[in-house]
Amino acid sequence: MADLWLISVPLDSTSLTSVAKLKRIIAKTNLASCCKFSIPDLKVGILDSLLSVSDDLSKLDTLTESVIKKTHQCMREVMEPSSDKMPENALANGVDLMSYITKFQWDKAKYPTALPLSSLADIISKEVSQMDMELTSRAAAYNSVKMSLQSLEHKVDGTRSLQTRNLNDVVRKEDLVVSEYLTTLLVVVNRGSYLEWERTYESLSEFVVPRSSRKLFEDGEGGVFSVTLFKRAVCEFKAKAKESKFTVREYSFDLESKKQQEVKQQNVHKKEQYGIFVRWLKVNFSGVFVAWIHLKALRVFVESVLRYGLPVNYQALVLHTDKKRSKKLRGELASLFKHLDPTATTSKTDQVSCEIPGLCQQEYFSYVCFHVNTSVLEAS
Repeated sequence: MADLWLISVPLDSTSLTSVAKLKRIIAKTNLASCCKFSIPDLKVGILDSLLSVSDDLSKLDTLTESVIKKTHQCMREVMEPSSDKMPENALANGVDLMSYITKFQWDKAKYPTALPLSSLADIISKEVSQMDMELTSRAAAYNSVKMSLQSLEHKVDGTRSLQTRNLNDVVRKEDLVVSEYLTTLLVVVNRGSYLEWERTYESLSEFVVPRSSRKLFEDGEGGVFSVTLFKRAVCEFKAKAKESKFTVREYSFDLESKKQQEVKQQNVHKKEQYGIFVRWLKVNFSGVFVAWIHLKALRVFVESVLRYGLPVNYQALVLHTDKKRSKKLRGELASLFKHLDPTATTSKTDQVSCEIPGLCQQEYFSYVCFHVNTSVLEAS
């Protein structure tokens, strides 16, 4: 497991010196990877409104992350036979997710920097909400096609039971007598009842053709036998057969062929829908992930203004480390940037509680810090 943090510090001389020292420590110890996280100059607007915007962004962050997870999980379930190909399908703007974050560039065409922060948040909110609703709808439609195919396959093949399985692969047309007066029935006989069948089938009706029974197929359960009789005796024969624990199969060569054709057509339809759905998932996973990282950038910007004030003057970084080294990295960061807020280092965990809504995350540090959940990145 890895930790991925977006941090920001002001561009004062002490902080710049600390950033340079941090990079030297990282280079020597391999404690983490560190790179610049580029955020453009955004429209601050009224300072008083930033607290409200910060709160809205926090809620939107939670929603967006849940939609990413839902989309990723859906992609994994749909592509189950090809789940090893997830890394090449779960991309952001055509590149792997980690590369997208570490080489992040703001999309000014999609999220114009001239718009107020609240408007940018609205764009992302509408995009994510629309995506969430469409995902639910498309997933339901695809699952409906999938279930319909499974139902058809069950009707054709059943549980491979002799009473339900398709018999077109074992019954030949020449096995069936179909004439103006005669017909052939298929009867399922349990393995232990073969002798009784041979001994009694001719007596189940006086209109059974003598010595007409043939064993066409058998498995561990029993066998399928044919028997020819006059059409007018079919009802009588079925009733007597049922009394003797023999099961007459309803069978028509053309009907079975029609069912198999339906399965083939439904299979083609499912493959078509699969292709459409997977393409949609890939495009929209990319879209929602891109929106998420822009949202993270918005949060870093807003919190940096709230924390460090105006004029806007800060530097944002991406720090990537593993769980084993994250505690040591936190310690280095706390030491290097304690001048920003000495109260942030008063607790053993380098955190203190903060009662200002919007200004603090669940963990409060002397520098602005946002955690990026890496579970999706690693799963991909």
